[in-house]
Amino acid sequence: MRELRNAAKGFNQHRKARLELKISAAVVAVLIAMMACVPTIGAAIPNEQLNLPQVTNLQAIQDKKSVAIVIDDFGNKMKGTELMLKLPVHITVAVMPFLQTSVADAKLAHQMGHEVIVHMPMEPKSGKASWLGPGAILSSQSDEEIEKRIRTAIDAVPHAVGMNNHMGSKITGDKRVMRVVLRVIKEKGMYFLDSKTNYRSVIGEVAKEIGVPVVNNQIFLDDVYSESHVTKQWSKVLDQLKSSAACITIGHVGAGGLKTAAVLHRQVPQAMKDVHFVRISELVKR
Repeated sequence: MRELRNAAKGFNQHRKARLELKISAAVVAVLIAMMACVPTIGAAIPNEQLNLPQVTNLQAIQDKKSVAIVIDDFGNKMKGTELMLKLPVHITVAVMPFLQTSVADAKLAHQMGHEVIVHMPMEPKSGKASWLGPGAILSSQSDEEIEKRIRTAIDAVPHAVGMNNHMGSKITGDKRVMRVVLRVIKEKGMYFLDSKTNYRSVIGEVAKEIGVPVVNNQIFLDDVYSESHVTKQWSKVLDQLKSSAACITIGHVGAGGLKTAAVLHRQVPQAMKDVHFVRISELVKR
């Protein structure tokens, strides 16, 4: 997670440069899937789709700002997996391909009404190769090999409708590689979420050139593994809504997953009266 910590420092210096998601509340309201009712924490995860309440006050929905919670690193029996899936709102579940529970996690997340995307391992500027996981995209690979790996990863994650980068500070700054990646994304009718591990990312520029929908992460919740830090970052998410119609935030299962999940289970229910929680695809559809 060293790369995320470095990226998080950049957030404080680049808050004014964050993605301006110019989405009207009225348009978002038409696209919103209604909030989920979830069983008590600690109970077994049900094997059926979440039951959604009926919307009775459309104007109240239209007046709300939108938050998309993305949780990375599913696919390897990571800590916090069950608690994240039991959040009382829809989230976007980023599943790493080719791991022991990748298929199971993707299927269960979809079954429960959450959105699934591929959490694609990509080469960082620095870090250990072991942090990447199998099937990673490297700058040394040919166009043909990169395309093959992207297609294989998409096929390995059931129900995926988009992709984001796992690490990838080197790859997301490489126009050649990202052109190959985004051409496949366009062909598949998917979107790309730039996790923003590199503030010199070329993803937006290349996506515009190719014609692929791209959105940006704005706040990492858990670049530091403590509940106090996650709580502070969550406050930044809500502050972002004072000047923007929507905010995208990324958290993780894994080493700090239980702490992140605990904070979200406390904070999300309190925010539901004022905030609309959406999947990433609902922000992409304008």
